[in-house]
Amino acid sequence: MTDTPNSTESESETRPTAETESERTTIRTGRKFEEEYRLDANEAGAFLIDLGKQLRDGDDIRLVTDEWELPFAFGEPVELEIDFDGTGEPELEIELELPGHTDETAPDVR
Repeated sequence: MTDTPNSTESESETRPTAETESERTTIRTGRKFEEEYRLDANEAGAFLIDLGKQLRDGDDIRLVTDEWELPFAFGEPVELEIDFDGTGEPELEIELELPGHTDETAPDVR
């Protein structure tokens, strides 16, 4: 997961109404989806804090905007990549990749 949408829904926020939820597209397995945002550091930091709390407290995350929501059950291990390019105009890239979690069980061995 390389792109970071600009909002998550936390327990302290008010829940959307049924009307709002019905107008929102739910991104499901089997669909490719990508969004990119340019944020100020304060807003990006708030997003990362909310995301970090969801990662710490459970095994699923839910990203939400007015137009779409993306529920995602993740597994282990979580991959974290740090890439620093100090030449020219310095740039730091931090990438978090979450593998999907499956409820499937292995077949019986007989």
